[in-house]
Amino acid sequence: MNPATAHINRIGTANPPHKVHAAFVEFVTNTIHDARERRLFTRMVERSGIGQRFSYLKPVTLPDGTISDSDGFYGTGEWPTTAARMLRYRRDAPELAIAAIQALDPDIARAGITHLVVASCTGFVAPGLDQLIVRRLGLDPGVERTLVGFMGCYAAVNSLRLAHHVVRSTPSARVLVVTVELCSLHFQRSDNLQKLLSMLLFGDGAAAALVTGETQGIALADFRAATIGGTADAITWDIGDQGFDMHLGGEVPARIGETLQREKSDNAPDGLLRGQAPQDFDLFAVHAGGRSILDAVENGLGLSSDALDHSRAVLSEFGNMSSATLMFVLARLLANKGAAPQKGLAMAFGPGLAAESFRFTLLPAGD
Repeated sequence: MNPATAHINRIGTANPPHKVHAAFVEFVTNTIHDARERRLFTRMVERSGIGQRFSYLKPVTLPDGTISDSDGFYGTGEWPTTAARMLRYRRDAPELAIAAIQALDPDIARAGITHLVVASCTGFVAPGLDQLIVRRLGLDPGVERTLVGFMGCYAAVNSLRLAHHVVRSTPSARVLVVTVELCSLHFQRSDNLQKLLSMLLFGDGAAAALVTGETQGIALADFRAATIGGTADAITWDIGDQGFDMHLGGEVPARIGETLQREKSDNAPDGLLRGQAPQDFDLFAVHAGGRSILDAVENGLGLSSDALDHSRAVLSEFGNMSSATLMFVLARLLANKGAAPQKGLAMAFGPGLAAESFRFTLLPAGD
């Protein structure tokens, strides 16, 4: 007997209420004193492909022209400690996760959820988000819970892989997968242009997916991971005294592009492409880590200029929301079903430097 095929039936998404991209750009521009670096930052903003990002922090302009927020979280004095940032995470992360779940199903307590998988890398709280979600939404307290923590941008793939295995082993399972990130809690004061450009990318968001054996939505196939040698320090995420400190090396896009170009050329059965050519796929769902990342994937695989339109749209509308981002891309695919099944490849990149991927089939409308 063949194991059941797991399907992403539906996805709900949510963002905090406040737009912060323009305020962040103005704040950073005003703090860069070197004219050359200011021009470079402005040019990178224009090329970023990001139009908006969201946060629970409401931007305000102080009487002296300083950009801050209505809570004074990032005020004119010392910026908050890690403890203060985790208090905000404890308050806001459950709210954002629940908003995404309710967008998926406003009556989720009656949906018969048997398993809950929660991914987040921007905060820690105990009792965990999983327990808070169960309690707040009235889910069965016996639901099987798993936390995927501190994995970064590719955590959505790992979370969906867990759901995939659960459904294959228990075909009647109904798995709720939640990804929630509050990246804006970790802005840092810095005069390092590379760090400022990294912070330019990130915003807040959450997504919730229902994964079952029911034949509708996105059918999940095989999952595969690959690590790019010699890149262990290319992406790091360290816990400091004033929040989590992101390092995103400038070499990341080039290394991704080179690796994918080699994958395409080698065409190995055990590679990310599974021995297939890029043209064998109708769809690509790629984590919108930044414009340069998407350009590297497009060029490395030799894709058409519109192949990553959904990923670029998510980047433009929300920025990089870490683990939630790929789920937003998949939600766009679900909202744009065709008349026939479409084969796809999903990829996300993160610390390691590693790539996590899976093949899928987007089922047609009505299925």
